[in-house]
Amino acid sequence: MLSKVLVANRGEIAVRVVRACRELGVTSVAVYSDLDRDALHVRLADEAYALGGVTAAESYLNADKILDTVGRSKADGVHPGYGFLSENADFARAVTERGVAFVGPPPEAIEVMGDKISAREAAERVGVTAVPGSTEPVTDPDQVRSFAADHGWPVAIKAVYGGGGRGMKVVAGDGQVDAAIESARRESAAAFGRDELYLERYLSAPRHIEVQVLADGAGNVVHLGDRDCSAQRRHQKLVEEAPAPSLPDEVRTAMGEAAVAVARGCGYVNAGTVEFLYQDGAFYYLEMNTRLQVEHPVTEMVTGVDLVEQQLWVAAGEPLGFDQSDVVISGHAIEVRVNAEDPAGGLFLPSPGRINNLRVPGGFGVRFDSGYEAGEEVSQFYDNLVGKLVVWGADRATAISRGLGALSELEVTGVATTVPVGVAILDHADFRAVTHSTRWVEDTLDLDGLDPSRDSDRNGDRDGEETRREATVEVDGRRFTVAVWVPEAAGSARPRRSTDRGHASGSGSSNVVASMQGTIVKVLVETGDVVEAGEAVCVLEAMKMENHVAAEKSGTVAEVRVSPGDSVGTGDVLAIID
Repeated sequence: MLSKVLVANRGEIAVRVVRACRELGVTSVAVYSDLDRDALHVRLADEAYALGGVTAAESYLNADKILDTVGRSKADGVHPGYGFLSENADFARAVTERGVAFVGPPPEAIEVMGDKISAREAAERVGVTAVPGSTEPVTDPDQVRSFAADHGWPVAIKAVYGGGGRGMKVVAGDGQVDAAIESARRESAAAFGRDELYLERYLSAPRHIEVQVLADGAGNVVHLGDRDCSAQRRHQKLVEEAPAPSLPDEVRTAMGEAAVAVARGCGYVNAGTVEFLYQDGAFYYLEMNTRLQVEHPVTEMVTGVDLVEQQLWVAAGEPLGFDQSDVVISGHAIEVRVNAEDPAGGLFLPSPGRINNLRVPGGFGVRFDSGYEAGEEVSQFYDNLVGKLVVWGADRATAISRGLGALSELEVTGVATTVPVGVAILDHADFRAVTHSTRWVEDTLDLDGLDPSRDSDRNGDRDGEETRREATVEVDGRRFTVAVWVPEAAGSARPRRSTDRGHASGSGSSNVVASMQGTIVKVLVETGDVVEAGEAVCVLEAMKMENHVAAEKSGTVAEVRVSPGDSVGTGDVLAIID
């Protein structure tokens, strides 16, 4: 087994890996940005090193800083978690060239599968049919129009080196192409450090099914069953479950065999996930994620296999201790992602801020993975995942019931969260009947009645009179963080965000204001431009997602107060419409 593992990530996955290392007697090393210096993963790790910087590019995406820390810490293994550098072949190669184990696949496998175009070709070589798509990167908007002429609208524009819905835009017609390409490039570059794009036919109502694979260096490859991840918004998952329900046995078997074939075909080692789209009785290869997935706990719950532990053993050169015949699926598991987003009206607006209270549910078959505790800040600069509620039941109906009970116990205040969306999904007849698809949340699920106030006590009041504040002090040269409760007036409470999520109208405010904390990535108007109510004025990026800020009234732009790169807070005036 490895003796010291550096975790090149943050949040709940870093906590997950640190805990696995502890159980195996492996020394854990955390890295952190300036904003994360007191984060949970830092406090739990045996050692911690500062990367400096605030944004992901300055810290967790800075390979040189992380590699320097590998040397300074004398780590003999690096676990990349997911996101950031986890699917960066150059980073994996740089780690292994230093004689350090990369807890993931070989760089060559990451290169094949990380490039979604070559990954499609690799799947087809082993007889696995992919969703119709392009084999050349998008360099001109006319390529999208030509592809649509052959395959029809809508078309999915996707990041070649991406995943998790980042850098993916669906265009329904010719007029949306140019803006979609530009936005997809920005999101991809921000999330993955690469901005290449490719095209796929966008299926109208598929289910998203994925298969967990595990492979060792001796050529043994197994799959650990499948997961359904069809409850999505903006192509990002909200609820996942294992096994995938209502899947014909012959399809389930064929998917598992196809996933193993894809893994063998690219010389895969360690944990990975092969994703498929399933529609009208047929399934199509979508992509392979060469890393651990956010939803891996549901597979652990139904198989009893600790995937992070297996990753560490395989990275240390050990063979798998079981084969396909040993894999048994028991019961049903459901994961509900708890994101810092305001879902009212189906807008899912990022909701960075301080978590004032976090009460976690418990009981048989209930698990909550999180990288936060009460009093900590969810930053606009990183992913908005607060935690993952995972439940297990002897059957799907029991798992749904247990999930609803656990969600009723879960309490998060200080930031708006997607908890009420999880309730709406699990409690819906379509979800119970498995008639939902990847478009179902956005096209069918009614989120207009959600009241985010339960989860968005943004001022942190206690009995309506006091506000919690933290201060950093030094005693004899040692740094401490203390919390104090001060009167509301002294606390200078932030303004409450409006809960009015109705459509813009001509009688709206003249001020175009930021609905969330974030960074301006593009200004779409100039002084003197005429705009209509509901027309986008700026593009604001928060928590790795782009959001259009629209005018509430029609009129002429009298003033633009921001420029690309500006950081803004909730309620800041971005422009004025006369």
